[in-house]
Amino acid sequence: MQSLRCTLLFHFFVFSLLLSACSTSNIYISRHGERANESDTTSLSAAGLTRARALSDRLAKEHIDSIFVTPYRRTEQTAAPLAARLGLPLTKYSASPITAITNRLRTFRGKNALVVGHSNTILEIAKGLGTTPSIQKIEHSDYQNLLFIQVRRTPFGQRVQLYEQKLNP
Repeated sequence: MQSLRCTLLFHFFVFSLLLSACSTSNIYISRHGERANESDTTSLSAAGLTRARALSDRLAKEHIDSIFVTPYRRTEQTAAPLAARLGLPLTKYSASPITAITNRLRTFRGKNALVVGHSNTILEIAKGLGTTPSIQKIEHSDYQNLLFIQVRRTPFGQRVQLYEQKLNP
């Protein structure tokens, strides 16, 4: 009886360790909405604000835990509707080097995040997380790409999957 109890406890312990090593994180990466003008300090245009609300609607039920934005007003305004809806703060990250945000995202276990970036950073962030986007370049006039990266960790390794979506308000 003592041997059976020890065996069961051992198996329970091993199962618990394996289970605790498993997690799924969902990372959503979006470019900021349309700009009001071409200056670096510009706000979003009316179309950009509409796109920001569409992003909020799309991600409202995705259990977002963290929202990351660059120090530019347009990224903050893009994320603001979702942050207000979920009661989350906007966490600023430096757009360069990309490793600053990718290293932080790699530490996520069982958490979901939105990262709002720029035409020259969102594909690099996706690549830095171990994916290969089919899109080679985000054009200056292209604001509709939403990249969804799912990171599944198991005791036997990690699987990273990229889903590319279009966000049309």
